[in-house]
Formats: sequence, C-alpha cells, structure tokens
Amino acid sequence: MQVEQQNGQTDVWSEWLLHRRHADDPAYHDVVKSVVQRYADQVLDAARLAPGMTMADIGAGEGILAFRAIERIGARLNVVLTDISAPMLAHAESVAAQRGVTGQCTFLKCSAESLARIADSSIDVVAARAAIAYVPDKAAAFNEFYRVLKPGGRISIAEPILQDEAFFARALRRRVDTETPQPPDQFLRLLHRWKAAQFPDTEENCAKSPHVNYSERDLLNFVRASGFADIHLQLHIDVAPSLITSWEIFLDSSPHPWAPSLRSVLADRFTAQEREFFEKMVRPTVESGKNLTTDRIAYMNATKPPA
Repeated sequence: MQVEQQNGQTDVWSEWLLHRRHADDPAYHDVVKSVVQRYADQVLDAARLAPGMTMADIGAGEGILAFRAIERIGARLNVVLTDISAPMLAHAESVAAQRGVTGQCTFLKCSAESLARIADSSIDVVAARAAIAYVPDKAAAFNEFYRVLKPGGRISIAEPILQDEAFFARALRRRVDTETPQPPDQFLRLLHRWKAAQFPDTEENCAKSPHVNYSERDLLNFVRASGFADIHLQLHIDVAPSLITSWEIFLDSSPHPWAPSLRSVLADRFTAQEREFFEKMVRPTVESGKNLTTDRIAYMNATKPPA
C-alpha cells in the first residue's frame, strides 16, 4: 500500500497513521479518530495548560495533541510539534494551515532522544501519545524532556503497553514447537503465523523491539531516573468487543506501524487452502461483534522540580 502525500513522500509512519490504522475506510476512520481523541483529552487534562504556555508535542504524528490543545486554550498557546517522519510533519503543517493556527506552531524533524533544536528550560509542558513506545532509547528521551522543561514544568503522556501481545505470540510458538503428537493443530499453527508476523515471538526479538520491551513500571523508572517529581501513573486495561465488525477492515488494518495487515500476512505466508480455512475459522467471530480485544494504556504525568 502506498500513501499519497502532497509532497510525494511516504514512510511507515504516514502509511499507518493516514491509511492502515483505519484500513482506508472513512466510517472506521471516524471511529478511530473518536477513540484517539479520548486518549488525547486525558493527556491534556493532566497537562494543566494555560494561556501563555508553550507545549511540545513529541512524536506529533497528525498533530492531534497540539491541535486539541490549541482548541482548548486558544491563540495564546504555542506548540512545538516534533516527529521523525517528514511526511507526517508535512501533513501536520497542512492541517495547521487549514485551521489557521500556523503562527502558533513550530515543526521540528527530530527524534525524542535528541531534541537539540529545543533550548534548555524553554517548554512548559511536554506531551506525548503513543510515541515513546517506538523510541529505542526511552531513558534518553525522558532525559531530554527534563532538559527542555522549565523548572515546575510538566510531562503528560499516554503510551500503549504491548508486552502481552508479544507474550501471546511467544506462547503460541512454544505450543507449536512442543505440541505432541506432531504436526500440531492446523489452526494453532496458522494463528501463530499471523501473530508472529505482527509481534516478536522469541525472547531475543522481544528484547530488541522498542514497542514491546517495556512495561508501565519501566516508564515509571525512566521518569524517576530523569529527576522528575510528583509522578502519577495509571494503567488502564479495557476488555471490550472489538470496534471492528467488518471482515474487510479486519483484513486491511494493523495494530501498530511495524505490523503488516492480516491481508498481507495471508498473501505472503499462507497457501490458498490455508487462507480459506483461516477465514472460515475467524471471520464469523469478527462479524458477530463478539471478538474481544484488550487495550492497555499507561497514563503518566510528572513535574520538573522548581529551581
């Protein structure tokens, strides 16, 4: 799948955020947008923004935190949107222009671990949503957040905790590798093949994967080690029927930017006979609305101690 951008550029981040997250389905796009806005609002509730402040939106993506913050506070809020993705920064700039808020926005292409273009003690609030999860050196990122914040400034983040998804893929692999008599159950093998395409299924690969090699406790420890105080963390776990009840959307969406869609997995790793069998087993549950999903989100805020 290719992403059509005004500047002709695409990358894994823009492909997922602008297309694959919602399977290019307009109705489901609205559903996803509503959910993401709820996450963003909880981050901003804890940010305690006020007129005259400057907020840094780290890994800004489509800019939802920055633009929601401007909606809340108005013309006297300045925002710095950072991202490693040039296509997403271009997209956010176009959104800012459409909203008439370009003058309040600064766009910086940089990683969370290296915010060198942001001066020491120049930011009132650092906010992030589903961005730090993909940062390889999270400790360095939190050190940078501490550096750029003014004394008394705050961080407010919401990050997915995806360890259990990888643990499930690893458990499936162990079952497939050890089940007797061989060969193991066909559906079990196919289920593992699908999950292993989207999440690492070995301890070694889990340790190397930034999006699954941390827990909420690790986030807490990174923040403490960086020098923050007044730390508050909540882990929200929600088990509910999946928002996806369309087989086509189920095929074309994916759980994170580095995960191929199920349609791609079926095409690349399954035979025609296996695809038919897998659909027969899974599609009825998807379309019944009884397919349960578990979301795990860590919300955390903290303060840089006053000088």
